[in-house]
Amino acid sequence: MSSESAATVPRERIESDLKVAMKARDSERVQTLRMLLGALKNRRIELGSEPDDREFLAQVQRAVKQRREAAEQFRAGGREELAAKEERELVILEHYLPAQADEETVRAAVREFIAAEGLQGPQAMGKVMPAMLERFAGAVDGKQLSRIVREELAR
Repeated sequence: MSSESAATVPRERIESDLKVAMKARDSERVQTLRMLLGALKNRRIELGSEPDDREFLAQVQRAVKQRREAAEQFRAGGREELAAKEERELVILEHYLPAQADEETVRAAVREFIAAEGLQGPQAMGKVMPAMLERFAGAVDGKQLSRIVREELAR
């Protein structure tokens, strides 16, 4: 399989899921998947080529982060019904992310990296975060990772 055809697989999967949702008249899933396809199309235009798997993953992560933040803001503003809608969309989008790593796995990897590199103190965040984000590409929330790295560097 060439890299060009491999890059289209995630988009084709979303398009297929969109057709199923349309047949099932699942308007919320249809709307969410159309939004994701639109974001991918915009990214394809920006890049001038089909987004690769890493770009696809980054786009889905951005959409998930936006939904998570919007739900928090709606909840803080007392708009529970809108927060719940954002969370339902979040569940749909998370379907396209790799399985999430559990906190202990992430914590162990962070400890191992810190020890191997001989790092300490908060100034080492800039070295640990990129390495861990690459290692756990899409399998860990950035906010959660940041908290774990901070805690481990404070030890």
